Amino acid sequence: MKDIVQEIKERLDIIEFVRQYVTLTPAGKNYKALCPFHKEKTPSFVVSPDRGIWHCFGGCGDGGDVIKFLMRYENLEFVEALKILAEKAGVDFKTSGGQDYKRYNVLYEINEAAKNFFQKNFYADGAVFKYLKERGLKEETVKEFELGLSTKEFDALLKHLIKSGFNIVDAEKAGLVVKSEKGLYWDRFRNRLMFPLYNHFGKVAGFTGRIMPGYENENVGKYVNSPETPIFNKSKLLYGLHKSKDAIRDSRSAVLVEGQMDFLMMWQDGVKNAVATSGTAVTGDHLKVLKRYADELVLSFDSDEAGQTAAERTIDLAEASDFSVKVLEMQAKDPADVVKESPGLMAALITKARSAMEFYFDRYLIKKAEDKGPVGFKKNIRAVLAKIKNIYSPVERSHWLKQLSILINIDERPLFEEMEALKIAPQRLSAENFQKPDEEAEISRKDVIAQRIISLVLAKKELMDEMPKLKPYLPFQYQAASADTKNLINLASLRSSLMAANLDEKKIQDEFSALTKQLKREHFKEQRQLIGERIKKAEASNNETALQEALKEFDQVSKMMQNI
Repeated sequence: MKDIVQEIKERLDIIEFVRQYVTLTPAGKNYKALCPFHKEKTPSFVVSPDRGIWHCFGGCGDGGDVIKFLMRYENLEFVEALKILAEKAGVDFKTSGGQDYKRYNVLYEINEAAKNFFQKNFYADGAVFKYLKERGLKEETVKEFELGLSTKEFDALLKHLIKSGFNIVDAEKAGLVVKSEKGLYWDRFRNRLMFPLYNHFGKVAGFTGRIMPGYENENVGKYVNSPETPIFNKSKLLYGLHKSKDAIRDSRSAVLVEGQMDFLMMWQDGVKNAVATSGTAVTGDHLKVLKRYADELVLSFDSDEAGQTAAERTIDLAEASDFSVKVLEMQAKDPADVVKESPGLMAALITKARSAMEFYFDRYLIKKAEDKGPVGFKKNIRAVLAKIKNIYSPVERSHWLKQLSILINIDERPLFEEMEALKIAPQRLSAENFQKPDEEAEISRKDVIAQRIISLVLAKKELMDEMPKLKPYLPFQYQAASADTKNLINLASLRSSLMAANLDEKKIQDEFSALTKQLKREHFKEQRQLIGERIKKAEASNNETALQEALKEFDQVSKMMQNI
């Protein structure tokens, strides 16, 4: 793969490619822009045409080549990004890509074959047409989104795929067939209405199957999704985005619904800026994808308590990601019912959607009648204050604090003090981020890692021999004590030490190895940040010699990080 990667990078002009996504302005030999991966007011995103790399010297600190940029921007796997860039560069990826190309591409080919097979079944069965007509779906919508049908036979698709020349093992990897403990294979989807799930480039990556009416029972899931595969992750994929992304980008607003039928009915009714999740809660990855196209999110969830709870969780995630969030209110159970009963009404309802904070005011301060009284009132006020504190924008936080003050007739100052005293879960942290214990919230991540490493050393004395090697990477206050067990005891947190003492030796060793890598990464991140400041100063003073020297150091540190 190395040859094709190099050829693609040599053929593509990184400036011209990145310019398709962000507005670049010259800055000496380099180009600058507002970083597309985090919110900022001052450009800190730098692209170097000489080196063929980009880097953000601001909030996110990320960087890489043209392949990494496309992976990050479009939320793609490496091989998917490579294939797209190969087409743009005029490189024959099918010939040059080798085993990685075949491994990924065969899964797309199998899914495409399965989609065609399900479509053929669909048009041969009158019952499924009747069901969808009763739901209000028109034939042109069915055709546009290529709905299909899996038959009742346990291996109909399997036989078709084998007959078409596909390997049964690849069919299993694509999630279309299941292998039993006895080694037998059968179709994952049987007797279901099939919704092809497209990635953002319009390729079928998986399926959702809805059990046909008359066959529903407590032992059969109403909806079944494809499992996680190398090309399908339901926590990243949004149904309909391949069709609606242009409308979302143009309006800078996305309407988010819970299921495929809701999306299809809204699309059919003229609402073209909608997307749907596929049987999963909204995730941070979903929001990262939408953030590239939209600033506003309009949510539609069921009006029951489960739906309201799901709406609340999504609002919190979205507002922490700097979306302006609105909530769609309907008398009907879901958007599909609204469209069926009152065509054309959805567009009007969307324009009347109320802000998320108005939703919270109503939910906590009006509807929760059982919580009246001083204790309940304080509890609900704190719930609303926690929502305000979670909002990304300080301006919006200030606005809603003022609105709350007016609504409950309490001055802003005590409300602000109450809000500041609240401890809330940091919604902006991703799963891979290091989670700080509450009592350690005021110290740096590097300090937390160092304390945990020390606790592991105290739990397994053999690791003490490794401490001198880590000394250059430790925070300054830990370096002098790195060879002295007594001093280490004073530096370790009690909670972390007790946790470490309860681990077996293998877990201690594994965690120690993982944390030493994290410690080194933090060290090099700090170095890159310092060098980044030098680069900014060199650019500001037009000192080309200092700039080139700093860029060279930056490259070296980046390579050290990659080699950890």
